[in-house]
Amino acid sequence: QVQLLESGGGLVQPGGSLRLSCTASGGAFRGLTMAWFRQPPGKEREFVAATKRQGFGTSYDNSLKGRFTISRDNAKNTLYLQMSSLKPEGTAVYLCAASNRGLITSSLADDQQYEYWGHGTQVTVSS
Repeated sequence: QVQLLESGGGLVQPGGSLRLSCTASGGAFRGLTMAWFRQPPGKEREFVAATKRQGFGTSYDNSLKGRFTISRDNAKNTLYLQMSSLKPEGTAVYLCAASNRGLITSSLADDQQYEYWGHGTQVTVSS
């Protein structure tokens, strides 16, 4: 059973930066497909970014590419999301997700493909 714990959320001004972390336990981190999703207030959960198992590639929501960077440190069992040039519409609960399966690129944005979820960390972008 994989457990995920997010951290790093908070209040940031528009244009600012923030780095989120997700620490995994209970599984072989290197073999997990990992992803970030977010759920804005009153809206459905949406895909942010993902990284394949063994580090075999990344995928981003097109609207976030260039401002958000996903990375993983297999030695620390930790997933990161570096966010820059944040906008007010980036206000959301950011959730970490994991799958034991080697997902193909076209499946990475599908939240139904992930078996494990963290509780999320709140990010508020406001002046």
